[in-house]
Amino acid sequence: MNKYLNTDLLDRAIVFAVNAHHNTERRGKGFPYIVHPLEAMEIVATITPDQELLAAAALHDTIEDTDVTVEDIRCEFGDRIAELVHAESDQFTEGVSEQDSWHDRKQAAIDRLAAASHDAKIVAMGDKLSNMRAIWRDYKQVGDKLWLIFHVTDKASHEWHYRSLADSLSELRDTFAYQEFVRLIDEVFG
Repeated sequence: MNKYLNTDLLDRAIVFAVNAHHNTERRGKGFPYIVHPLEAMEIVATITPDQELLAAAALHDTIEDTDVTVEDIRCEFGDRIAELVHAESDQFTEGVSEQDSWHDRKQAAIDRLAAASHDAKIVAMGDKLSNMRAIWRDYKQVGDKLWLIFHVTDKASHEWHYRSLADSLSELRDTFAYQEFVRLIDEVFG
């Protein structure tokens, strides 16, 4: 017997994310950006069926990478989803380049994540594992040349970032997603 699952909220979030990321490419990948948020959503689905968390995963880069604001998300999807998306968004300092602000932004994100709610950690896990999968695939193909596509090209800095994220997400250690995340970090960074 088919059990009815109401996906109206999630469906709206997916369409919203598709429109927000329309005609954008995942940096250096040659494929549409929307592939990443949808993969993050799929990863979250391995942890929880909560439609609001799945929606937040689909929307997680809209504030950071498009013209969408946290208020736009709040108006469309409510406070909980807006706060989850905001928690997953880098905070940029006006007048400071992405390269110059990289370490401070990443440290702030690591600290926010360590103090974040369980729900916010689940959304972040989707994003971080999707990113780590892409890094692992690219690293297998091009080795240390991979780091040249990033604003910060030092491999050790990326290792610090991902190992610190793993520490911040460690309350999810019993999930398949977290275990895959740590395994991929170890495979890329040794």
